[in-house]
Amino acid sequence: MSNYSPDIAIFLRCLYSGGAERVLLNLARGFVQQGLKVDMVLAASSGAILKQLPSEIRLIDLKAESKIAILPRLVEYLRAENPTSMLSALHYPCEIALLAKRIARVSTKIVVSEHNHLSLEAKRIPQLSVRLTPLAARLLYPLADGIVSVSQGVAEDLAKVTNLPKQRIDLIYNPVITPELFVKAREKVNHPWFQPEEPPVILAVGRLHQQKDYPTLLRAFVRVRQVRRCRLVILGEGPEKDNLNNLINELGIQKDVRMLGFVDNPYAYMANSRVFVLSSAWEGFGNVIAEALAVGTPVVSTNCKSGPAEILGNGKYGELIPVADPKAMAEAILKVLSGEIKQIDTDWLNQFKLQHCTKKYLEVMGKQLAVNSEQLTVSC
Repeated sequence: MSNYSPDIAIFLRCLYSGGAERVLLNLARGFVQQGLKVDMVLAASSGAILKQLPSEIRLIDLKAESKIAILPRLVEYLRAENPTSMLSALHYPCEIALLAKRIARVSTKIVVSEHNHLSLEAKRIPQLSVRLTPLAARLLYPLADGIVSVSQGVAEDLAKVTNLPKQRIDLIYNPVITPELFVKAREKVNHPWFQPEEPPVILAVGRLHQQKDYPTLLRAFVRVRQVRRCRLVILGEGPEKDNLNNLINELGIQKDVRMLGFVDNPYAYMANSRVFVLSSAWEGFGNVIAEALAVGTPVVSTNCKSGPAEILGNGKYGELIPVADPKAMAEAILKVLSGEIKQIDTDWLNQFKLQHCTKKYLEVMGKQLAVNSEQLTVSC
């Protein structure tokens, strides 16, 4: 490695298409726009959104063949490059980053960002590593130089889980509204259901995982379809695909439901749908809600912990319904389809924009931004 001396390193296992990975990729772009030198440090250089990494960002592939290999490879990187700050998200990367700094004995400031409601996730997911995340956070998060939560609900839960004072945790909403989002939203959707004169499309976007509770959405769709003609499109991949296909067939709605898998540009689908629905049992933030609002698509969301109510202004900017309630979900969808749409205050969306969130992250990392004409000078 060279004497590049990065200002900020972002550490993740891979660049999958998940919400946290997209957020950190957006932040990487935001940091570069502020004139900072940024490394994207990956345990392995793979993932669906890797190709979206801008050329201005240096890619560091640790080439870790196993989980065990990640820690020593990251220690080597920190000793060689000693970036001013390192930002990580998701549990394994956060914990590895904190341990790597201790072992490497470098001055790098480690900032961890929590993207999920830990206590709920640990209760709902049987996987042992997930069950142990609250314990790992309690043991290791106190070592962090900065801790960011992506919603107030996540911050409150994290404080309880870790026994840390809430003052140690900074709230920064996810920077999901970018200039690129609006460009992509104007692209054409090459699917026959999104053509003029076709029935309205209800859209959901997210991993096919029990967290997203798509069975409730499918059962709600059955009720909606009994009242008016419409269609349902779900974007995303995940372990529940076969179970959901079986349920779709069982409910007899296979002609009006499509699961289209991962798509490079979900924003065009959002912009061309009549209503966006988030059916999650729990969330950390709910990126797709803010994205749908940004492109002008009405939102129906469960009032799950945590994030949706904060994004929707406690129901001012979208429909909030109880978790796992197909009847209430169907009623809310029909309400929107009938034209009862809540107007969005564009100023409200500023808190989810990249420029705003980038500045807040830089403040957490101890960098003071000073505006001088069109240039931003960063001093540590």
